[in-house]
Amino acid sequence: MRCLSCEKLSYLIICKKCQNSFLKPILNKRELSKDFFVYSFFKFEEIKELLNSKYYFYGDRVYNILSNLTFKQYSNEFTYPGLITIIPVDDFSKNSFSHSAILANSMKKNKQFKVVYNTLKSTNRIKYAGKSLHFRKNNKRKFIYKGQKNIQVILVDDIVTSGLTLLEAKNILEKNNCEVLFALTLSDAKL
Repeated sequence: MRCLSCEKLSYLIICKKCQNSFLKPILNKRELSKDFFVYSFFKFEEIKELLNSKYYFYGDRVYNILSNLTFKQYSNEFTYPGLITIIPVDDFSKNSFSHSAILANSMKKNKQFKVVYNTLKSTNRIKYAGKSLHFRKNNKRKFIYKGQKNIQVILVDDIVTSGLTLLEAKNILEKNNCEVLFALTLSDAKL
């Protein structure tokens, strides 16, 4: 196969040379609401084409590479007093995989984290990609939460744009007596 970035022959969908040269994560921080922050690793434009791979059969391989370069490295260095539950935002399977579940899964080797799946689900399947803020505000995700209560949580998703999805997810978790510490995403569209 060929590397998605440089198009040279490679066993990996993104060769090691391109991973080391072009995919250098830098942790960024944005406040979505008072004392609620989202941390991200890339500017959206830097990895836009890679993020769009979630719509294709090979996207799981791309997301595995991105998650190992970012979420896995972050989780290896993270310390906090107590157990934290990692919840992927709407880990609905598209093309036989869930991109948010792949990101969360890369954090499970840290013993401080408990990764749970299929607990925070959107009942609205409308796609937000390329839609306006007005559209997003009028078509909420309508999350339901079927997980454990009274826990501390880190939310995981691939992109933060307006922040409405993460804020809606945080609100439903708080209604279930969960403390959302922060959110972690691959990219931030506002950087």
